[in-house]
Amino acid sequence: MTTLPRPRRMLTATTAVGLGAVGALALAGCAGPGAAGASADAPRVVATTTQVGDFARELAGDEAEVTQLLSPGQSAHGFDPSAAQLLALSDADALVVNGAGLESWLDDAVEASGFDGVLIDASTGIELYGTDDHEHETDDSGHDHEHDDESSSEHESEDPAADHDGHDHGDGNPHIWTDPELAEHMVENIAHGLAEVPGIDADAVEANETAYLEQLDALDEWIAENVEQVPVADRLLVTNHDAFTYFVDAYDITFVGSIIPSFDDNAEPSAAEIDDLVAKIRDTGVKAVFSEASISPKAAETIGAESGATVYSGPDALYGDSLGAAGSDGESYLGSQVHNARLILESWGVEPSPLPAALQG
Repeated sequence: MTTLPRPRRMLTATTAVGLGAVGALALAGCAGPGAAGASADAPRVVATTTQVGDFARELAGDEAEVTQLLSPGQSAHGFDPSAAQLLALSDADALVVNGAGLESWLDDAVEASGFDGVLIDASTGIELYGTDDHEHETDDSGHDHEHDDESSSEHESEDPAADHDGHDHGDGNPHIWTDPELAEHMVENIAHGLAEVPGIDADAVEANETAYLEQLDALDEWIAENVEQVPVADRLLVTNHDAFTYFVDAYDITFVGSIIPSFDDNAEPSAAEIDDLVAKIRDTGVKAVFSEASISPKAAETIGAESGATVYSGPDALYGDSLGAAGSDGESYLGSQVHNARLILESWGVEPSPLPAALQG
């Protein structure tokens, strides 16, 4: 089978904003594991979400101690950092954020903590979809519109606050990590930022970046090859909320609708919205409704009962806004994406092919 080239989402400049480095990190109140091999005097890196926390740990290796503010299964949309977490942030050498407007509480947390380290926005240079971009354009080959592979040169700002404000993407969809190719750009942004942190060996970070990007490439190719087994007309998806727009775009999937028609998983669907989704499921012949691991499956179960679609919940729920707990399929970004792809493929009647060697072990 010939694998067609993946489309590329439009990119602009990639950058990390360098600020002055500060003292040791107080870990009280921060969730997530640190780097096991990091020395006691290693730079302290705080990451906001589970995804960027995982990326940062993969890249930092033994060069820094990485902790994350959000716990597995916790949504970033309604997060409120504790006093202990603000204290930890105040002493961090670097802060890694998803960006794209996901952490609505971020500016207040940075101001309240007095954070004065290196701020790394993983979303820098990634063009976001807006609220009306659930449908995506296709070219004559049936694949998504071409994306620009090129990025501009890095730049730094002498006014960190102004530069951070410049990365406010407004109402764009912040769930960029759901497309492995965009996750690669997030990883590149984080790697470039970590290389600027005093005390971190930039060469070691670059080596870790190269190895991890190879795994992300393998993941992307594996998903694409398996999805291509399904006719485009049969690639239908219903999820719990609007977290998978970039995944849908990446693999030419038709997004029929979501239980919570919002980027925010804390929103509540109206009765009319539920009725509309049930009608769409019946009209299109969708066979599955996917709940998410970090969201109650009750609404999904109601819609499944009314539409006749199979509901994927519990251990078969998708990992959307958050990675899973240690020991679960979704404890890492790679694991979460393999888990999600397998379930979606199985709902279409496809037995996924074995994982490539880069993703085994």
